[in-house]
Amino acid sequence: MVFSQVYKKSEPFTHTYSIVARDSITGDIGVAVQSHWFSVGSVVTYGKAGVGVVATQSLVNPSYGPKGLALMEQGLSPKQALDALLVNDAGEMYRQVAFLNTKGDVATHTGSLCIAEAGHRQGKNFSVQANMMLNNTVWDAMAKAFENSKGTLSERMLTALKAAESEKGDIRGKQSAAILIVKGEATGNSWEDTIMDLRVEDSNNPITELERLVKVHKAYDFMNKGDLAMEAGDSKKAEELYLGAQKLFPENLEMQYWYAINLLNNKDFDKAHPILKSIFKLDTNWKTLTSRLVKSKLLVISDEELQKVMKL
Repeated sequence: MVFSQVYKKSEPFTHTYSIVARDSITGDIGVAVQSHWFSVGSVVTYGKAGVGVVATQSLVNPSYGPKGLALMEQGLSPKQALDALLVNDAGEMYRQVAFLNTKGDVATHTGSLCIAEAGHRQGKNFSVQANMMLNNTVWDAMAKAFENSKGTLSERMLTALKAAESEKGDIRGKQSAAILIVKGEATGNSWEDTIMDLRVEDSNNPITELERLVKVHKAYDFMNKGDLAMEAGDSKKAEELYLGAQKLFPENLEMQYWYAINLLNNKDFDKAHPILKSIFKLDTNWKTLTSRLVKSKLLVISDEELQKVMKL
């Protein structure tokens, strides 16, 4: 159940656990969260490339997100930015907030009236925080899991969330989760600066579903890069990228299809034909699409070879 209070605007009672973290190798920064509350990502997670990330929870004051990022963008440290907002917040005792900047500096506040069990723990390049947990072991377990994990930033943050759930997590159960990752250095192109922005709005197993979506995201990242390679006319590179996607999701017809199309472009007909035949058997629309690719110059083969494909 979620409540609200009168404090300028209604604020959701979003008890949850979260992590803000920085990848020391890539410089990417991110925030991940789980809660027994619908669409937790829409109220807890904030981030801006080249600036920082914010998690604002407990009795949420959403303004901590955009205001905190604005203050850090002006040059304030996470602690300075967080302190500036807390001092003017009459409800600070109900807030739980974490700020992290591109240097990996963190600042965290757990208000004195946050519902137990509540607490946080900071480490190098991260902060974990939780409130209304069943046990007071959650944040320490999250910190330990993140510190001892390997892999990408998304994988390591997921490890922290799963560690929280292993300690029984939110006393109310689980419902939604989210992960947001932005570049540590802004490119100047906002559409390139968000690396990952995934939400599970309502699920019996939000972390499991979020983990699945992260895997899908990785596969489609290969697909997107493969599309760019096709656009540039580099069919060999496209073939490699589509194969990378297919390895993650071998049952996905589209990933199989574009891999096979680039096999055709690279004159590897013997390898492409059985893949396409299998796809066409399952869905003939892919065969219809194949002939259209020639006109768009995304499939460059002779009329004779095209006819062979159409007969598969």
